[in-house]
Amino acid sequence: MKHMKLGSKPDLFQTEGGNIRFVATELATDIVISVGDVKFYLHKFPLLSKSSRLQRLVASSNEESNNELDISDIPGGPSAFEICAKFCYGMIVTLNAYNVLAARCAAEYLEMFETIDKGNLIYKIDVFLTSSIFRAWKDSIIVLQSTKSLVPWSENLKVINHCIDSIASKALIDPSEVEWSYTYNRKKLPSENGHDSHWNGVRKQLIVPKDWWVEDLCDLEMDVYKRVIMTIKAKERTPAIVIGEALRAYAYRRLLGSLEDTVSNGVDCTKRRAVLETILFLLPTEKGSVSCGFLLKLLRAACLLEAGESCHDILIKRIGAQLHCASVSDLLIPRNTSGTTLYNVDLIIAIVEEFVSRHSDTGNMNFEDDEEIVEVENHASVSSTSKLAVANLIDGYLAEIAKDTNLPLSKFITLAEMVSPAARKMHDGLYRAIDMYLKEHPSLSKSEKKQLCGLMDCKKLSQDACMHAVQNERLPLRVVVQVLFFEQIRASVASGRADAAMELTSAVHSLLPRENGNSYGSSRSAATTTTEEDCTGVPTSSDVNSLRSLRLANNSGGSERSSGSSDVNNKSSDDKSSSKSKGSLMPKKILSKLWSGKTNASENSSSDTSERPGSLNPEEGKSTTSRNTRRSVT
Repeated sequence: MKHMKLGSKPDLFQTEGGNIRFVATELATDIVISVGDVKFYLHKFPLLSKSSRLQRLVASSNEESNNELDISDIPGGPSAFEICAKFCYGMIVTLNAYNVLAARCAAEYLEMFETIDKGNLIYKIDVFLTSSIFRAWKDSIIVLQSTKSLVPWSENLKVINHCIDSIASKALIDPSEVEWSYTYNRKKLPSENGHDSHWNGVRKQLIVPKDWWVEDLCDLEMDVYKRVIMTIKAKERTPAIVIGEALRAYAYRRLLGSLEDTVSNGVDCTKRRAVLETILFLLPTEKGSVSCGFLLKLLRAACLLEAGESCHDILIKRIGAQLHCASVSDLLIPRNTSGTTLYNVDLIIAIVEEFVSRHSDTGNMNFEDDEEIVEVENHASVSSTSKLAVANLIDGYLAEIAKDTNLPLSKFITLAEMVSPAARKMHDGLYRAIDMYLKEHPSLSKSEKKQLCGLMDCKKLSQDACMHAVQNERLPLRVVVQVLFFEQIRASVASGRADAAMELTSAVHSLLPRENGNSYGSSRSAATTTTEEDCTGVPTSSDVNSLRSLRLANNSGGSERSSGSSDVNNKSSDDKSSSKSKGSLMPKKILSKLWSGKTNASENSSSDTSERPGSLNPEEGKSTTSRNTRRSVT
């Protein structure tokens, strides 16, 4: 830290009690100056020889009170006046970054100009500020920290502007030219962690990071910090990502730290609310300048501080533009005490709506320039990747909020349906969320379970998810049968049994829509066209077990095809062909029971007779089906 010593005489100021200060000399004091509660017993000559203001005050006072003056309005208070008084006496006084601004303002108040005495205090302080303080990085920051109590004097003297310009200029310098001391998170530096390279045991010169200055500025008060960042941004030489890192560091220091405890304890949060608004004002607009996780933390803070709607709108738009970079934990924003649910789901729905509106299809665009076509194709690829990431993110979020017993089914379904069907390549995450909701909400009706499970496409479940689903007692029976059916088709195709796959497909062929729009068999016609044996209603647990066994047989080493060609068991070829035929026809019988049971009176209360199980067509499984089709399957 830079410092300057003034005077050469020993310091003779002494203190008596807590409010009296005097100069220990043989000469009796002839003037008393009051600064607040402190009284200074001094001599007129050294003071009046350097201060124009004290000269006028003494001259204007009457004879009875000309030895007592009250200057309680002097900036800097008793400590600043004591520095000026010691200078007048020629005593040794040390100026540094902590007291120089107060002394400068007090000297301005006392009018200690060069016109009164050559080499007066104002001149000496200005030289010290220009030659030392404004040239030093940390000293300029320390001076800025002391300006709050000295307004408007420090503002009128342009000291704040000089400090801000000095700090901004140093922050814009090439990091390779930084030679002064600065505060930085040493965990980020490779040299501090032993990861930097060495040559002949000599450590390489430390590489200064671009954001070396952000932590030092966190010591500034909000108003001054805002002016510094605006000055840095105005010069347009600092990358936006560095500005974003500076705002993130300041937010964690001044806003986000212990925010929840502060709000819960009922502490006035007006200052923190102002910090939030300032950070939002300073956020750079460039894409990727701030992380999505940081924006979500700001949104969480806005909810806790009950900030205005404008703050919410700004953050929702910024988060919606880069939602694909978020994590599930960042989305778990708690609801205020007035709500019944644990998390603020409405806020996430608004964010997803913003994302969907930004990534909605705007139609095909034709360009003649090949470069423009490549650019559009690349944009489409990035958009597709973003949609896939958001789909996985929402499925993970749904699995977390499903644990809330007060979460309405309508909000769960609304959020799940906002994801584009094409974005969900696999439905394992959605199945996990649905299973969690069924577990935490056992009182759901049949129709509600049907509506919930209608979100899931069984054709897009992985083998592990199918294995879990067929053993899941919380799922409706028809969903389990549907999972078994598609898994059996998958196993048959994988083993090369095209005949078995065709047999399974024919089990639901009569249920698929005709090309002319009419159905081969509605729930009513299905009951009238099947045989008496196949019209016994909804498949029983034994039927489901038959499908499960059939699936296990396909996955095991002893398939029907291999068992039909083996002579070790000494079975007749008729028995083998009969077993094979029975195994391949079993799914057809069970699936007939499934949809023929729609005419049952007990099912009419929870089933929609107009649904179309058209998505069971294996050929349609190759393309993305609509949400209505996936619902009707269940």
